[in-house]
Amino acid sequence: MLDSLLERRYIRAHSESCSVLLGKQRSELFSTPKIPEIMRRASPSLTKAPTARGTSKPAEKQTDSVAAVMKVFGILQGLGEGGLVGITELSQRLLMSKSTVHRLLQTMREMGYVRQEDGEKYALTIKLFELGSKALPNLDLVRIADSHMRIVASDTRETVHLGGRGQDCIVYLHTISSAYNLRMQCIVGSTNPLYSTAIGKVLLAFSPEEDARVALSRIEFKRRTKNTLVTVDAVMKVLPKIRTQGFSEDIEEQEEGLRCFAVPVMDHTGNAIAAMSTSFPLTRFGRDTRTRYVTLLNTAARSVSEQLGFREYPEVKL
Repeated sequence: MLDSLLERRYIRAHSESCSVLLGKQRSELFSTPKIPEIMRRASPSLTKAPTARGTSKPAEKQTDSVAAVMKVFGILQGLGEGGLVGITELSQRLLMSKSTVHRLLQTMREMGYVRQEDGEKYALTIKLFELGSKALPNLDLVRIADSHMRIVASDTRETVHLGGRGQDCIVYLHTISSAYNLRMQCIVGSTNPLYSTAIGKVLLAFSPEEDARVALSRIEFKRRTKNTLVTVDAVMKVLPKIRTQGFSEDIEEQEEGLRCFAVPVMDHTGNAIAAMSTSFPLTRFGRDTRTRYVTLLNTAARSVSEQLGFREYPEVKL
Protein backbone atom coordinates (compact mmCIF):
# COMPACT_ATOMS: atom_id res chain seq x y z
CA MET A 1 0.00 0.00 0.00
CA LEU A 2 1.39 3.38 -0.97
CA ASP A 3 2.52 5.69 1.72
CA SER A 4 0.06 8.58 2.21
CA LEU A 5 2.85 11.13 1.99
CA LEU A 6 3.90 9.78 -1.41
CA GLU A 7 0.31 9.86 -2.58
CA ARG A 8 -0.12 13.49 -1.59
CA ARG A 9 3.15 14.33 -3.36
CA TYR A 10 1.91 13.15 -6.75
CA ILE A 11 -1.76 13.93 -6.66
CA ARG A 12 -1.16 17.59 -5.92
CA ALA A 13 -1.01 19.97 -8.89
CA HIS A 14 2.47 19.66 -10.42
CA SER A 15 3.33 23.32 -10.94
CA GLU A 16 4.55 26.30 -8.93
CA SER A 17 3.13 28.92 -11.28
CA CYS A 18 -0.28 28.06 -12.63
CA SER A 19 -2.52 30.48 -14.46
CA VAL A 20 -5.96 29.45 -15.67
CA LEU A 21 -7.75 31.72 -18.07
CA LEU A 22 -11.49 31.55 -17.47
CA GLY A 23 -12.78 33.78 -20.22
CA LYS A 24 -16.00 34.36 -22.04
CA GLN A 25 -17.52 31.90 -24.42
CA ARG A 26 -15.86 31.59 -27.82
CA SER A 27 -18.76 33.36 -29.51
CA GLU A 28 -18.26 36.38 -27.26
CA LEU A 29 -14.48 36.41 -27.53
CA PHE A 30 -14.40 36.42 -31.30
CA SER A 31 -17.45 38.54 -32.07
CA THR A 32 -16.72 41.83 -33.84
CA PRO A 33 -19.11 44.59 -32.88
CA LYS A 34 -19.57 47.52 -35.21
CA ILE A 35 -17.12 50.34 -34.64
CA PRO A 36 -19.63 52.98 -33.49
CA GLU A 37 -20.91 50.48 -30.90
CA ILE A 38 -17.35 49.91 -29.70
CA MET A 39 -16.84 53.59 -29.24
CA ARG A 40 -20.14 54.02 -27.40
CA ARG A 41 -19.07 51.24 -25.05
CA ALA A 42 -15.74 53.01 -24.60
CA SER A 43 -17.43 56.20 -23.44
CA PRO A 44 -16.83 56.72 -19.72
CA SER A 45 -20.34 58.11 -19.26
CA LEU A 46 -21.81 54.86 -20.55
CA THR A 47 -19.40 52.39 -18.97
CA LYS A 48 -18.94 53.88 -15.53
CA ALA A 49 -19.79 51.16 -13.03
CA PRO A 50 -21.35 51.76 -9.60
CA THR A 51 -18.74 51.77 -6.85
CA ALA A 52 -18.68 51.44 -3.11
CA ARG A 53 -18.13 54.52 -0.95
CA GLY A 54 -14.50 55.65 -1.05
CA THR A 55 -13.58 53.63 -4.14
CA SER A 56 -14.66 55.94 -6.98
CA LYS A 57 -11.18 57.00 -8.06
CA PRO A 58 -9.74 53.49 -8.66
CA ALA A 59 -12.95 52.52 -10.48
CA GLU A 60 -12.79 55.61 -12.69
CA LYS A 61 -9.13 54.91 -13.45
CA GLN A 62 -9.97 51.33 -14.45
CA THR A 63 -12.84 52.55 -16.64
CA ASP A 64 -10.54 55.02 -18.37
CA SER A 65 -8.02 52.24 -19.06
CA VAL A 66 -10.69 50.02 -20.61
CA ALA A 67 -11.96 52.92 -22.72
CA ALA A 68 -8.44 53.64 -24.02
CA VAL A 69 -7.96 50.00 -25.06
CA MET A 70 -11.30 49.95 -26.86
CA LYS A 71 -10.41 53.14 -28.70
CA VAL A 72 -7.22 51.51 -29.96
CA PHE A 73 -9.16 48.50 -31.26
CA GLY A 74 -11.75 50.79 -32.78
CA ILE A 75 -9.00 52.52 -34.78
CA LEU A 76 -7.53 49.18 -35.83
CA GLN A 77 -10.92 47.98 -37.06
CA GLY A 78 -11.48 51.27 -38.85
CA LEU A 79 -8.16 50.95 -40.65
CA GLY A 80 -8.95 47.31 -41.36
CA GLU A 81 -11.80 48.30 -43.66
CA GLY A 82 -9.13 48.96 -46.26
CA GLY A 83 -7.27 51.76 -47.98
CA LEU A 84 -5.62 54.86 -46.58
CA VAL A 85 -7.70 56.69 -43.99
CA GLY A 86 -7.21 60.22 -42.70
CA ILE A 87 -7.47 61.42 -39.11
CA THR A 88 -10.58 63.50 -39.77
CA GLU A 89 -12.44 60.58 -41.34
CA LEU A 90 -11.45 58.23 -38.52
CA SER A 91 -12.45 60.68 -35.81
CA GLN A 92 -15.88 61.21 -37.38
CA ARG A 93 -16.46 57.50 -37.92
CA LEU A 94 -15.35 56.54 -34.42
CA LEU A 95 -16.87 59.49 -32.57
CA MET A 96 -13.48 60.48 -31.19
CA SER A 97 -11.59 63.76 -31.09
CA LYS A 98 -8.94 64.28 -33.75
CA SER A 99 -6.26 64.84 -31.11
CA THR A 100 -7.00 61.46 -29.52
CA VAL A 101 -6.98 59.67 -32.87
CA HIS A 102 -3.70 61.34 -33.80
CA ARG A 103 -2.05 60.45 -30.49
CA LEU A 104 -3.06 56.79 -30.67
CA LEU A 105 -2.08 56.48 -34.33
CA GLN A 106 1.38 57.85 -33.61
CA THR A 107 1.86 55.28 -30.83
CA MET A 108 0.71 52.44 -33.11
CA ARG A 109 3.00 53.71 -35.85
CA GLU A 110 5.98 53.65 -33.51
CA MET A 111 5.12 50.08 -32.52
CA GLY A 112 4.93 49.02 -36.16
CA TYR A 113 1.21 48.26 -36.42
CA VAL A 114 0.36 51.29 -38.56
CA ARG A 115 2.15 53.07 -41.41
CA GLN A 116 1.74 56.72 -42.37
CA GLU A 117 1.51 57.78 -46.00
CA ASP A 118 0.48 60.85 -47.99
CA GLY A 119 0.88 63.21 -45.09
CA GLU A 120 -1.87 62.48 -42.55
CA LYS A 121 -3.27 59.23 -43.95
CA TYR A 122 -2.75 55.87 -42.30
CA ALA A 123 -3.02 52.14 -43.06
CA LEU A 124 -2.38 48.87 -41.25
CA THR A 125 0.93 47.06 -41.61
CA ILE A 126 1.36 43.29 -41.87
CA LYS A 127 2.43 43.09 -38.21
CA LEU A 128 -1.11 42.32 -37.04
CA PHE A 129 -1.25 39.41 -39.47
CA GLU A 130 2.10 38.15 -38.19
CA LEU A 131 0.83 38.36 -34.61
CA GLY A 132 -2.44 36.59 -35.33
CA SER A 133 -0.82 33.86 -37.39
CA LYS A 134 1.22 32.77 -34.37
CA ALA A 135 -1.98 31.55 -32.71
CA LEU A 136 -3.05 29.36 -35.63
CA PRO A 137 -0.61 26.46 -35.10
CA ASN A 138 -1.69 26.05 -31.47
CA LEU A 139 -5.38 26.06 -32.38
CA ASP A 140 -4.89 23.25 -34.91
CA LEU A 141 -2.22 21.53 -32.83
CA VAL A 142 -4.39 20.71 -29.82
CA ARG A 143 -7.23 19.44 -32.01
CA ILE A 144 -4.90 17.19 -34.02
CA ALA A 145 -2.89 15.99 -31.04
CA ASP A 146 -5.83 15.05 -28.84
CA SER A 147 -6.71 11.70 -30.47
CA HIS A 148 -3.05 10.61 -30.62
CA MET A 149 -2.48 11.58 -26.99
CA ARG A 150 -5.50 9.52 -25.99
CA ILE A 151 -3.99 6.46 -27.64
CA VAL A 152 -0.80 6.87 -25.61
CA ALA A 153 -2.81 7.48 -22.43
CA SER A 154 -4.94 4.40 -23.10
CA ASP A 155 -1.94 2.14 -23.72
CA THR A 156 0.10 3.39 -20.76
CA ARG A 157 -2.69 4.46 -18.39
CA GLU A 158 -0.37 7.37 -17.51
CA THR A 159 -0.74 11.14 -17.77
CA VAL A 160 0.06 12.54 -21.21
CA HIS A 161 0.89 16.23 -21.77
CA LEU A 162 1.26 18.53 -24.74
CA GLY A 163 3.48 21.49 -23.93
CA GLY A 164 4.78 24.55 -25.76
CA ARG A 165 7.62 26.91 -25.01
CA GLY A 166 7.18 30.27 -23.37
CA GLN A 167 9.99 32.80 -23.11
CA ASP A 168 11.70 31.05 -20.19
CA CYS A 169 9.32 28.20 -19.29
CA ILE A 170 7.07 25.52 -20.73
CA VAL A 171 3.31 26.02 -20.95
CA TYR A 172 0.91 23.08 -20.81
CA LEU A 173 -1.42 23.26 -23.82
CA HIS A 174 -3.37 20.03 -23.35
CA THR A 175 -3.42 17.10 -20.93
CA ILE A 176 -4.94 13.64 -20.65
CA SER A 177 -5.10 12.44 -17.05
CA SER A 178 -3.81 9.09 -15.82
CA ALA A 179 -6.20 6.26 -15.03
CA TYR A 180 -4.39 5.73 -11.70
CA ASN A 181 -5.24 7.52 -8.46
CA LEU A 182 -1.53 8.06 -7.88
CA ARG A 183 -0.65 10.38 -10.75
CA MET A 184 0.80 13.65 -11.91
CA GLN A 185 -1.77 16.37 -12.45
CA CYS A 186 -1.25 19.64 -14.29
CA ILE A 187 -3.69 22.34 -15.30
CA VAL A 188 -3.78 23.56 -18.90
CA GLY A 189 -2.15 26.98 -18.95
CA SER A 190 0.17 26.28 -16.02
CA THR A 191 3.93 26.49 -16.42
CA ASN A 192 7.11 24.70 -15.37
CA PRO A 193 10.83 25.34 -15.93
CA LEU A 194 12.60 24.61 -19.20
CA TYR A 195 15.68 23.16 -17.53
CA SER A 196 14.11 20.58 -15.19
CA THR A 197 11.38 19.06 -17.38
CA ALA A 198 11.53 16.57 -20.23
CA ILE A 199 9.31 18.82 -22.37
CA GLY A 200 11.54 21.83 -21.75
CA LYS A 201 14.77 20.01 -22.53
CA VAL A 202 13.49 18.45 -25.76
CA LEU A 203 12.23 21.84 -26.97
CA LEU A 204 15.63 23.37 -26.22
CA ALA A 205 17.43 20.46 -27.92
CA PHE A 206 15.49 20.94 -31.14
CA SER A 207 16.05 24.71 -31.15
CA PRO A 208 19.11 26.48 -32.60
CA GLU A 209 21.97 26.23 -30.12
CA GLU A 210 22.32 29.99 -29.67
CA ASP A 211 18.58 30.37 -29.16
CA ALA A 212 18.65 27.71 -26.43
CA ARG A 213 21.62 29.35 -24.69
CA VAL A 214 19.98 32.79 -24.74
CA ALA A 215 16.75 31.36 -23.31
CA LEU A 216 18.63 29.63 -20.50
CA SER A 217 20.69 32.72 -19.73
CA ARG A 218 17.50 34.56 -18.74
CA ILE A 219 16.50 31.93 -16.20
CA GLU A 220 17.04 31.97 -12.46
CA PHE A 221 17.89 28.33 -11.78
CA LYS A 222 16.51 26.61 -8.67
CA ARG A 223 17.60 23.21 -7.39
CA ARG A 224 14.36 21.27 -7.08
CA THR A 225 15.95 17.88 -6.38
CA LYS A 226 19.47 16.49 -6.14
CA ASN A 227 19.25 15.66 -9.89
CA THR A 228 18.25 19.12 -11.12
CA LEU A 229 20.61 20.75 -13.64
CA VAL A 230 21.27 24.22 -12.26
CA THR A 231 23.59 25.94 -14.75
CA VAL A 232 23.36 26.96 -18.39
CA ASP A 233 26.40 24.84 -19.29
CA ALA A 234 25.00 21.76 -17.54
CA VAL A 235 21.78 21.93 -19.55
CA MET A 236 23.54 22.76 -22.82
CA LYS A 237 25.78 19.72 -22.33
CA VAL A 238 22.85 17.26 -22.47
CA LEU A 239 21.05 18.80 -25.46
CA PRO A 240 23.13 17.19 -28.26
CA LYS A 241 22.40 13.71 -26.86
CA ILE A 242 18.68 14.49 -26.65
CA ARG A 243 18.65 15.67 -30.25
CA THR A 244 20.54 12.57 -31.43
CA GLN A 245 18.34 10.07 -29.61
CA GLY A 246 15.12 11.93 -30.44
CA PHE A 247 13.67 12.18 -26.92
CA SER A 248 14.43 13.55 -23.48
CA GLU A 249 14.02 12.29 -19.94
CA ASP A 250 13.26 13.87 -16.61
CA ILE A 251 14.83 11.53 -14.06
CA GLU A 252 13.56 13.01 -10.81
CA GLU A 253 14.83 16.44 -11.84
CA GLN A 254 11.56 18.34 -11.39
CA GLU A 255 10.25 16.35 -8.43
CA GLU A 256 11.55 13.42 -6.43
CA GLY A 257 9.93 10.13 -7.34
CA LEU A 258 8.68 11.36 -10.72
CA ARG A 259 9.89 10.30 -14.19
CA CYS A 260 8.95 11.67 -17.56
CA PHE A 261 9.72 11.11 -21.26
CA ALA A 262 9.13 13.68 -24.01
CA VAL A 263 9.42 13.89 -27.80
CA PRO A 264 9.18 16.91 -30.11
CA VAL A 265 6.22 17.83 -32.32
CA MET A 266 7.26 19.49 -35.59
CA ASP A 267 5.45 21.95 -37.83
CA HIS A 268 5.66 21.88 -41.64
CA THR A 269 9.02 23.69 -41.60
CA GLY A 270 10.64 21.24 -39.18
CA ASN A 271 10.52 23.55 -36.16
CA ALA A 272 9.70 21.97 -32.80
CA ILE A 273 6.55 23.92 -31.94
CA ALA A 274 5.58 21.66 -29.03
CA ALA A 275 6.45 18.45 -27.22
CA MET A 276 4.43 15.45 -26.09
CA SER A 277 5.25 13.69 -22.83
CA THR A 278 4.12 11.03 -20.41
CA SER A 279 4.75 11.33 -16.68
CA PHE A 280 4.45 8.73 -13.93
CA PRO A 281 5.73 7.90 -10.44
CA LEU A 282 8.94 5.95 -10.10
CA THR A 283 7.03 3.14 -8.40
CA ARG A 284 5.54 2.20 -11.81
CA PHE A 285 8.83 2.24 -13.73
CA GLY A 286 9.65 -1.27 -14.98
CA ARG A 287 12.25 -3.00 -17.13
CA ASP A 288 10.57 -2.24 -20.47
CA THR A 289 8.86 1.05 -19.53
CA ARG A 290 11.41 3.32 -21.21
CA THR A 291 11.35 1.50 -24.56
CA ARG A 292 7.58 1.06 -24.65
CA TYR A 293 6.60 4.57 -23.59
CA VAL A 294 9.13 6.36 -25.80
CA THR A 295 8.07 4.25 -28.80
CA LEU A 296 4.40 5.11 -28.20
CA LEU A 297 5.23 8.82 -27.87
CA ASN A 298 7.37 8.74 -31.00
CA THR A 299 4.56 7.17 -33.02
CA ALA A 300 2.03 9.70 -31.75
CA ALA A 301 4.25 12.75 -32.26
CA ARG A 302 5.21 11.53 -35.73
CA SER A 303 1.53 11.30 -36.71
CA VAL A 304 0.78 14.78 -35.38
CA SER A 305 3.83 16.23 -37.16
CA GLU A 306 2.81 14.59 -40.43
CA GLN A 307 -0.67 16.06 -40.15
CA LEU A 308 0.99 19.45 -39.67
CA GLY A 309 2.97 18.89 -42.88
CA PHE A 310 6.32 17.52 -41.68
CA ARG A 311 7.37 14.25 -43.38
CA GLU A 312 10.89 13.65 -42.05
CA TYR A 313 10.26 13.01 -38.39
CA PRO A 314 13.34 11.54 -36.66
CA GLU A 315 13.46 7.96 -35.40
CA VAL A 316 14.20 7.50 -31.73
CA LYS A 317 17.38 5.74 -30.71
CA LEU A 318 16.87 3.73 -27.55
